[in-house]
Amino acid sequence: MRDYLLDLVEHTYDLGCIDLVKIVGDTSKSEIVGLAEDLSVVIRGNFHNPVADFVGTFGMPNLGKLKTLLNLQEYKEDAKLAITKGSTGEPDGINFENKIGDFKNNYRFMTSGVVSEKLKTAKIRPVTWHIEFEPTNAAIQRMKWQMSANAEEANFQAKTENGDLKFFFGDHSTHSGNFVFHPGVSGQLKRAWAWPAKQFVSIMDLTGDKKVRISDDGAAEITVDSGLAVYQYLLPAQSK
Repeated sequence: MRDYLLDLVEHTYDLGCIDLVKIVGDTSKSEIVGLAEDLSVVIRGNFHNPVADFVGTFGMPNLGKLKTLLNLQEYKEDAKLAITKGSTGEPDGINFENKIGDFKNNYRFMTSGVVSEKLKTAKIRPVTWHIEFEPTNAAIQRMKWQMSANAEEANFQAKTENGDLKFFFGDHSTHSGNFVFHPGVSGQLKRAWAWPAKQFVSIMDLTGDKKVRISDDGAAEITVDSGLAVYQYLLPAQSK
């Protein structure tokens, strides 16, 4: 179970804007739902194989604490991690115990009712994707350089020009910059939507194979396959 928890924490908490996720699981699936505190990112994920310990509906709050526990030296080798259940039969926490049983901690879950209330998200309408591609490491590095050069800009704009996908920072009234993020795309982006730069790059830095889809109707999606799970990050367009 530790590997699944580490994967989940990396692909949610490590973005820097999410500290609570909801797990919905049964014998056929284990789903993950998360929402950034500033509503800039919606996460929906599925483990490739159902996790036997993740049966039920519950919340994982304070993911920073969970990360700390998972990375304590006492729990890195041959630790015993066990899901506990409350009087209703719902999972209510994880007991951590080291190999010899003399170092213990308990991490508490959030009940299904509370987490469902806290993670209320609008229903996502079907989206027509106009651009779809797999980003390169070189493009991600160039994005970081532009972010460094335009540190005062929280957002960037994505447009197509002459078949290339270009990202723009700033505008003609301020310092500005732009670059080709992915050449030779099919499809077009004509509308000047803005996207959160920090969140975009944080997702790009995650472990796993990535695919990007952008809609000219105001939505972007990054899919990351970590090997254990597939995470979909939906980024609604931002106000400039």
